[in-house]
Amino acid sequence: MKEQINLQVGGMSCQHCVKSVTESVMALPGVDKVKVSLENATVDVAYDASAIDVAQIAEAIEDQGYDVAALSE
Repeated sequence: MKEQINLQVGGMSCQHCVKSVTESVMALPGVDKVKVSLENATVDVAYDASAIDVAQIAEAIEDQGYDVAALSE
C-alpha cells in the first residue's frame, strides 16, 4: 500500500543535511522516494505502508540529529 507523508524537520541548514537525511531514509525498506526542502524544513517521503511505518521513518531522521516536529499525511 503506497503512502505519502510530509514531515516537518528542524535543524536542517545545508546540502550536507539534505544528503544525510535523504540517504538515511532511502536506506529503509519500503521507501520509494525522498524529497528534502531546506526552505520549508520538510521531508516528503513516498513509501510502502506494508513494509515500514511513519515512526521508523521519523526515527531514521532523528538518528541523523534532526528534530521531527510534526506529521501530516
